[in-house]
Amino acid sequence: MALKNKKIAPGRRLIVALDVPTAREAMRWVRKLRPKVKIFKIGLELFCAAGPSIVKKIAGEGADVFLDLKFLDIPNTMAGAVAVAARLKPFLLNVHGLAGPQALSLCAETVKKENRKTRLIAVTLLTSYDEAEAKRACIETPMKAAVAKLCGASLKAGLDGVVASPLEVKMLRKKFGEDFIIVTPGVRPEWAAKNDQKRIATPRDAIRDGADYLVVGRPVLGASDPLKAVEMIIREIREAV
Repeated sequence: MALKNKKIAPGRRLIVALDVPTAREAMRWVRKLRPKVKIFKIGLELFCAAGPSIVKKIAGEGADVFLDLKFLDIPNTMAGAVAVAARLKPFLLNVHGLAGPQALSLCAETVKKENRKTRLIAVTLLTSYDEAEAKRACIETPMKAAVAKLCGASLKAGLDGVVASPLEVKMLRKKFGEDFIIVTPGVRPEWAAKNDQKRIATPRDAIRDGADYLVVGRPVLGASDPLKAVEMIIREIREAV
């Protein structure tokens, strides 16, 4: 799906990850951050705890949702899952690029039929991986080459973009151009702890290298002043843009 002439306001480039165990806590964060944050990510923990209704609740607060469930299964099972997910009208929805071309193509076709406003993107390699961990997971191809192959296959299959670490963004932009979305986790401001992320960069560097959206969780939710943390990240994004 073509995405020509992307114009994304700095304040809309930040996605806050709601990696919390209950709907109540998630909605508390949404209401607290909503004045500054336009998009929230729902991952496996929150979705398993709260179910599909949490997507509608967050949308009811006037925010968009990145539904981060990383579907990976046989093609028909994935297509059925993304069909149901697309009906929830998330702004972003993802599958795993390792599912293969057949599954990716079927998922892309399915999402277009169900909801043309939802953007389907593919996870490449998790940001918790480094070269050693990737090899332990039986990925023998060097990481940048593997990410490039997965990105190329995803775009060829008709997806709208990929999830990739900050360390691959510049390479992907150079190789595949501007006409696709790159969502970048593993973003850590200089003042934040790295935690379990290994392939990371600051918001400023990630945007300058070509990321469209940045996913940030603990540096915001764990901050002593979360709204101030959001403001600082958006300021970095604005400077980079």
